[in-house]
Amino acid sequence: MAPLDDPAGPRALTPASCERVYATAVDAICLSARRGIATTYRANLLNRDFVATAELPLTGIPSRARLSPDGSLATTTTFVFGDSYANPGQFSTRTVVSRTTGSTLGDIEKFTLLVDGKEIGAADKNMWGVTFADDDRFYATAASGGKTWLVEGSLNRRTVTAIRGDVECPSLSPDGTRIAFKKHGDLPAGQWRLAVLDLTTGEETVLTETRSVDDQAEWLDDRTVLYGLSRQAAGTASSDVWQVPADGTGTPRILVPDAWSPAVIRVPEGTTP
Repeated sequence: MAPLDDPAGPRALTPASCERVYATAVDAICLSARRGIATTYRANLLNRDFVATAELPLTGIPSRARLSPDGSLATTTTFVFGDSYANPGQFSTRTVVSRTTGSTLGDIEKFTLLVDGKEIGAADKNMWGVTFADDDRFYATAASGGKTWLVEGSLNRRTVTAIRGDVECPSLSPDGTRIAFKKHGDLPAGQWRLAVLDLTTGEETVLTETRSVDDQAEWLDDRTVLYGLSRQAAGTASSDVWQVPADGTGTPRILVPDAWSPAVIRVPEGTTP
């Protein structure tokens, strides 16, 4: 953990070791792998001391994790086979939504997918990268037939409806007005650009980060998008968390060096962190 007023400075180490993590002011979710002759995967809910309090189902390679703003809902995305988003339809995902009290609400891949008013029930249907709006409504990526869409879903109705094409790994802004995402466009396979979608006007803004970003972005605040970028240093793979303005201006900058899977913990006023 690093303080927002000095993100590149000294950091505190928690008891948890995760491949993907997300946190709120009340809890966190940690996806991890135990590698060996038979590799096993697990998802743990953590308390505010980052100590495991419960375990959620995890059926494959950890990929994405999110909590709802109030910390009451958790979602995990795993690869059941394959290890790349480069060719939708060439992999299979499981994206499960659970209550942090322990009950499972379901795999959203089994929800009804509507595209242009028609139900898509193809065997290659996949969904991943959930971001919660509230305790019912969420956004995610859906894929089928080599296409991807931004979908808006309802846990209560068990439906997801496509609202825009070429959107992957959405992340809702703190004020709920915009979605940060990665888009493929006409780039080579396995490459993406970061963009922001205004949910009211439908206007899309491509951000000034020109490198390929394979991450589910996070919002530092309503003006700034965070994301992880891998790098090679002295032959050893590492990564950094970068920041870039959400309005398509400015220059990308490192926010936290030697870091990955950012989560901004917003503590409500009047409460103890």
